Amino acid sequence: MAARRTILLAMAAMAILSTASAAIYNMGEPGGAWDLSTNYGTWASFRNFQTNDQIVFKYSPQAHDVLEVSKADYDSCSTASPVTTLNSGNDVVTLNATGTRYFICGFPGHCAGGMKVKIDVMPGSSSTSPAPASGPSATNAPPPTPVSTATNVESTGFGLAVLLAVVGLMA
Repeated sequence: MAARRTILLAMAAMAILSTASAAIYNMGEPGGAWDLSTNYGTWASFRNFQTNDQIVFKYSPQAHDVLEVSKADYDSCSTASPVTTLNSGNDVVTLNATGTRYFICGFPGHCAGGMKVKIDVMPGSSSTSPAPASGPSATNAPPPTPVSTATNVESTGFGLAVLLAVVGLMA
């Protein structure tokens, strides 16, 4: 009977741990936003983006937009053939696959002025651990904290139900 309880408790713990949540990052924070004053290379280098994380681009739509582009268009700051154009001023991009994604501002001169970011997406379900720091500016960089952690309510409800069932069996 004790072994059965231990197995059930372990299964409940795994169900709860499987509800790991994705991080939500506001582009450029804590010190900036989607604007001309933020160093996006530095900002992105101190974050460990993983699948299902979300990036929120906040900006004035009269002054900026967000274009997802190919690597070639990112390198040349070309706005000719974007993959996606976002222009609401509060755009949420879900990183739903591993790989590298490229974003630029399509307003004239903004990409060349530094409004571009390369996001490397790694496999996983949580972005609470930072990427390793390197280079001379690593010691002066802000900490890589997610803005918030969004929990999948349906998964959490399932994990809670399993836990309650196990506790009921143990009583």
